[in-house]
Formats: sequence, structure tokens, C-alpha cells
Amino acid sequence: MKKSAFILPVLTVLFSGCQTKEESTKKTDCCMPESQIGRYNSFQNADSQNRNNYPEEKQNDMVLIPGGVFEMGAREKKFSKPDEFPVHHVRVDSFYMDRHPVTNAQFREFVDATGYVTTAERKPDWEELKKQLPEGTPEPPDSVLVPASLVFKSPGRQVSLQNYQSWWQWVPGADWRHPFGPESSIDGLDDHPVIHISWYDAQAYARWAGKRLPTEAEWEYAARGGHDNYTYPWGNEPVGPGKANFWQGNFPYKNVVEDGFEGSAPVGSFPPNGYGLYDMAGNVWEWTADWYHPDYYRALAGEGVAYNPAGPEVSYDPMEPGVPKKAIRGGSFLCNDSYCAGYRASARMKSSPDSGMLHLGFRCVKDAE
Repeated sequence: MKKSAFILPVLTVLFSGCQTKEESTKKTDCCMPESQIGRYNSFQNADSQNRNNYPEEKQNDMVLIPGGVFEMGAREKKFSKPDEFPVHHVRVDSFYMDRHPVTNAQFREFVDATGYVTTAERKPDWEELKKQLPEGTPEPPDSVLVPASLVFKSPGRQVSLQNYQSWWQWVPGADWRHPFGPESSIDGLDDHPVIHISWYDAQAYARWAGKRLPTEAEWEYAARGGHDNYTYPWGNEPVGPGKANFWQGNFPYKNVVEDGFEGSAPVGSFPPNGYGLYDMAGNVWEWTADWYHPDYYRALAGEGVAYNPAGPEVSYDPMEPGVPKKAIRGGSFLCNDSYCAGYRASARMKSSPDSGMLHLGFRCVKDAE
């Protein structure tokens, strides 16, 4: 399995043994966004009655990103993946972006105001889950179909980097309030990025805040900080402890913590990029609005200059053809050059919209008036 498997949906962990080799390599075009409308509606709750009630003073903690044309895609070949090519020209309009990822304190305001319950806090719906699995997949036991999320746990020894199940665990009771399980808490972590957030959760928060999630193009344009030739948000120098929150040492069993943070860091702990945005590299992966498709860039390259591209209409991941995915950006505290150089501005990953994980959060954008 390639590096792009680093971000995996909950279903892979739960049912990794259910697909035959033939089924797992078969291509399909069934993953249309329209097929997710019913699922998205099923995740709506109190937030639908509480839109645009986000405190005005908090909305002002955004940075104006001036519109322009840039070259989207990977500059380097050392860490890049095929879905980051070809480089293509994109024009984006001006927009506002949150200065940093949404924090625990900010997300708590949303939950307190709306009564929202995140995906990880709900019992999985088997009728919905089995739509993404091969026909005939048996229903898992009740002990599995419980509110839960994916938590990183070091195996404590060197393992194959192909076997992601060596370090990911499906932990009942893990959610944004209890990042490692029911006995853990976020006390004292108000300024850390909120985690265990599904795409549906991020979308619900954005709607309430009068904002939206960024497109992939907007995210990458902002990450480069006005420097189109940069590989990383800070420039072209290799990642180091003073650049971002990432894994130092040997992934996934030895983290020497040279940057001072074994897990997430308070937002703004590392220098901002050229636009004044914090944590555009490392700390937590961030959801975007776009569906994922590995050939999306090839399609855009044929348009000359793509104007405000908003992602493909069809989601397809050859690693899991039956599971629609959303694109995520920015890398996390688990990224390491030996496995996942996700802190590059062009780095792309993907995850199913109902997935929540220990290193996955988001930030919002807003159209410039």
C-alpha cells in the first residue's frame, strides 16, 4: 500500500478483511456526490436552526487572501505522488481564511450554541455503512458498532509501513472531547486544534459560522503564502523542528519530540507563512470542500487557466473504489519524511467524509465582498 494510504476511513479499519483482491481493484463510477445527499441530511441536527450566529468579533480573526493566478501542483519529485501532477494554472478570487485551524474552544462555542453531536459521538448506522462495502459483507458485532473514532497508538517497535493497522486503533468513546478515549479530556487544550472531526462536522460548523470550507485550490494558494515557487509554506528549506509540528525520529515507533510536541500543538506555535496564516503545515490535517479524484489535475490542465475550480463531480479512489472521499491538506504531527511528507504545500490526501481521526481538523474561509 502506498503512502497515500496514510489517511484511511474508519471503514477500512473495521472491514479491511472483507474485500477480495478482485473486488478491491475493480474500478467504478458509482461514487457521485449526489449519492451522499441523503447521508449528509442524516447528519444535520441543531445546527440547521443556528446558522450565521457566530460572534462577529470571531469572524474578524481571518486573513484576506488576495486573488491571483498560480501554478497548482507538486514542484518536487522526492516526496510527491502521481495525483499531485501535472502542475497547472489556476486563478482564484480573493477570499478570507481563518488565521489558524478551528480550536477546541471555538468548536465548543458551536456545540454549546446548537447542541450539535459529532459523527464520532453517534452509533454508526449499519444500513449506511454497508452501502460502501462489498455485497454480502456480514454485519459486525454490536461491540464494533458503537460511537468511536480512530486513535494513533505507537506499536513501540519497527513495523512495516504498509501495515497502517499497526498504529491505528478504533477506540470506543474517542471523540473531540475525549481524544484518546472516554478517560481522556481536552482540559487545558482550548487553544489546540479540534480533532476527531468528520467532514460533516466541519461543514456544520462552517454553516453556523457563516463561512464555508476551502476548495483545494484556495487551500494550496493560501498555503504558499504569496510565493508560487515555494515547496513548503515557509520556503524551500527542508522541514525542521522550528518550521512545523511534525514527527521527528522513526515513524511510527520512536518520536524524539525535538519540536516539543508529541501530539497537537497550540495553534500559532510556529511562524506564520507569507499571508500570516498559522499551521498550514503540520499540526493537523484539514478538510477541504472538494471531492477527491486522482485524475482531477489532468482534467484541469486541459482548461488552460482553471477559474476557481471546486473539485471533481465524481469521487474516486483506486485504493477503495466504493468509498467516496474528500480531499484533505496540510499534514499533521504524525507526518515524517520517511512516510508522509504531508507538510508540503502541494501534498494531497483523502478520507471518507464520515471519518474522524486523532490528527484531523479543519479551518474555514469566506468570500471577500
